[in-house]
Amino acid sequence: FAEVPPADGVAAGQPVTGAEDSASQSPPSGISPARIRPAAGSFRELWQVALPLILSSGSISLLHFMDRVFLTWHSKFDLAAVTPAGMLHWTFMSVAIGTITYVNTFVAQYEGAGRRDRVVSAVWQGVFLSLGAGLLFMIVTPLTPVLFGLIGHQPEVQVREIAYFSVFCVGAVPITVSAALSCFFSGRGETRTVMYVNFAVVAVNGVLDAVLIFGFGPIPEMGIRGAAIATVLASTCGLVLYGLLMARAARLEGWPVWEQCRICLPLLRRLLRYGLPTGFQMLADIAGISMFIFMVGLLGTDELAATNLAFNLNTLAFIPMMGIGTAVMTLVGRRIGDGRPEIAVRTTWMACGLGSVYMLSFAAIYLLFPRQLLYLYSVNCPAEEFAPVCDTAVVLLRFVALYSFFDGLAIVFGSAVRGAGDTRFSLIFTSLTAWLVMVVPTWIAWRFYEGSLAISWSACAAYIVLLGIGFLIRFQMGQWKQMRVIEDDPSENQGTPGPIMADSSPADSSVPGPAGIPTPAVVSSISPEPEAAGGLLC
Repeated sequence: FAEVPPADGVAAGQPVTGAEDSASQSPPSGISPARIRPAAGSFRELWQVALPLILSSGSISLLHFMDRVFLTWHSKFDLAAVTPAGMLHWTFMSVAIGTITYVNTFVAQYEGAGRRDRVVSAVWQGVFLSLGAGLLFMIVTPLTPVLFGLIGHQPEVQVREIAYFSVFCVGAVPITVSAALSCFFSGRGETRTVMYVNFAVVAVNGVLDAVLIFGFGPIPEMGIRGAAIATVLASTCGLVLYGLLMARAARLEGWPVWEQCRICLPLLRRLLRYGLPTGFQMLADIAGISMFIFMVGLLGTDELAATNLAFNLNTLAFIPMMGIGTAVMTLVGRRIGDGRPEIAVRTTWMACGLGSVYMLSFAAIYLLFPRQLLYLYSVNCPAEEFAPVCDTAVVLLRFVALYSFFDGLAIVFGSAVRGAGDTRFSLIFTSLTAWLVMVVPTWIAWRFYEGSLAISWSACAAYIVLLGIGFLIRFQMGQWKQMRVIEDDPSENQGTPGPIMADSSPADSSVPGPAGIPTPAVVSSISPEPEAAGGLLC
């Protein structure tokens, strides 16, 4: 949403209350009424922020669902390989993606400060960082066979894991750069633009999936490798669309896109300083989920395939919930910034109610219609091959139904405390809970009790239940209400320090993944950067 200038007599960055709040709702000159922020703490405010993010995340969830359906039709070994390989890919990518998506915060705050040049410069720093990260992943590609050899899955699964992971390593550049360019729109509140681009990417990916997995005309059948190529090509389409839209903004709206295309060391250092902790939190959490999946894979191909199906169906509920979580993080940060944390409490509880209804609805579907959900996976798959996988997946969906409500609590209340700046607790709590409650018991069951899928999934459910309860307790304790944004760094300022502001990333910064993976924390500050530092003008 466009930040509305404060009413007369209200200093920028100060609380706006009472009549001043009403005054701030009047459309300022040059700003469309459709872009005016709704009343603070209202359901309309929450819904207006969350809806584009929910729809955008939902489109990605649908894509993951169809991707797995196609792979199930092709081979059960493809299905068994796709989630471990995909999770390992996101484990490696998490630090880079967490840091890059933090560009949202810089874009949002420089936009609020009216510094259009710094908005664009922040995006370019994300692009340069994305290029470096993408090239680094290319270097990792030759090590892929060794990596999956250490994991030790069955040979038929392992060869497919290597193929899938290798394509993503080679194609990391368009994925990371697209994420950076999207921040130009999402950080300024143009979440509809991000939503429409995601819709286009999903459509392209879906068509390419069908063509490349099964083959069409002169295009050979590629199986799981084709699914990975389809995702990389679709991400490239997204990159092109974002680039064209940025060029259009430069031409029609006067954004200094090309003038700011250079490295700015002070801003790049700030991005690394504030973005890397978010990336490492994502790394710790995704690594825990990945280790769980890999150890389940050691129990057998059918167990791994059933686990992949259960997680894939879980994404239908989980990924759209991440849109609600990002909206909560945005609005809590905004309310902390204007000195009204009690409004943040109201917004968070409204989001909890909305998320609870949503997650409980899916829990009922998982319990009442499991075989109907799994039917699409069985099409074109030999009945005798799919039957044991389906029977196991039905049982696992009961675990998913059990923890769905608590998964919603973890997303909403975890996003709330992170939006206020309580990132240290979030990092420590999620990391310890994931590894001590989920990973270690799963390893013990495999190592000393010849493996047990029920024990493994009980540990997974316990992890998510504790995560939801823990974040709820942390939210209720209220320490986050006294937290503010990152302090101004005097070493980066010349002259009089700028005002310390509080905000959070108002954009789609979620990474699709299985339950329990949090969205990036969003806290930063607006402070003047030096015009020259480290020998580079910026």
